[in-house]
Amino acid sequence: MFNVAIVGASGYSGAELASLVARHPGLHLSGCYVSAQSLDKGKYLSELYPEHTGLLDVSLLPLTDETFADIADSDVDYVCLCTDHKVSVELAQTFLAMGKKVFDLSGAYRLKNSADYEQYYGFSHPYSQWLDKAQYGLVEWYGDAVSEAQLVAVPGCYPTAALNALKPLKQADLLSDDTIIINAVSGVTGAGRKASLTTHFCEVSLAPYGLFNHRHTPEIERYLAHPVLFTPHLGNFPRGILETIYVSLKPGVSDHQVAQAYQVLADEPLIRLKGAALPSIKGVANRAFVDIGWQQQGQQLIVTVAIDNLLKGAAGQALQCMNLASQYPHEQGLMG
Repeated sequence: MFNVAIVGASGYSGAELASLVARHPGLHLSGCYVSAQSLDKGKYLSELYPEHTGLLDVSLLPLTDETFADIADSDVDYVCLCTDHKVSVELAQTFLAMGKKVFDLSGAYRLKNSADYEQYYGFSHPYSQWLDKAQYGLVEWYGDAVSEAQLVAVPGCYPTAALNALKPLKQADLLSDDTIIINAVSGVTGAGRKASLTTHFCEVSLAPYGLFNHRHTPEIERYLAHPVLFTPHLGNFPRGILETIYVSLKPGVSDHQVAQAYQVLADEPLIRLKGAALPSIKGVANRAFVDIGWQQQGQQLIVTVAIDNLLKGAAGQALQCMNLASQYPHEQGLMG
């Protein structure tokens, strides 16, 4: 049994992860934490998420000097950070110094180039030496390295979908040199639980944001090793991501070659290859699957991919990483 502490447990991803850990036969939810200034401190997590009544009747503890000391002295094995990247940058170092394995769901350690943090995140990374040490947690592609890492950077939701859809084509050397266009839409939970005008029910509409400068662009380009033009959209639905990806193939690439390229993922339990039957958000909402479909016309390939942004795009992927660290099958606790 491995003990798990979750920091930022009151947010959507944190609560989703807490419910997964609480149900997992090999993990124990040892504590749920929020900032010392949080209005949620002292409340039961099930007060905020009544659908988890009976499962998450656990108190949200404030992170103070005392609770930091308690975690340091405890038998907590894994600390999951469901916090903003500027918070995670510092917290990761604190828990690593305690000897804990850290699974960071923010973007604080996903990129390798410190200059990208200045351009896309708006701050100078204070621990650039850890950018090479942190392991990117895209389980289907880096599973062996994830199992050994002390710090795992759980991938972003949009990159999780895009990379699983595109890396098979890149690995098979089927892509032309043209920039890949990724048109993506996410449910409102992707923006987090904190109230804002842009996520207010009466204000939400289908709208693009982050044109040319979204922080997931360098993440996708880094791990795909190919230029992309990524445009995210906020949709007027709670959860899920659908990406429509426009790819130029090398001359002469056949339908059969494309289908064969995707067979590298055929045995992955959380990947569902749908071929010409195109995915939908309905097909993945509240599930941990990646649904990938594609259709080809000449050198043009359109790939569509759908995931649940809170499960495969966040909490579910963090659980996969913890499964590997614990030497469990990475899909354990996610197939139901």
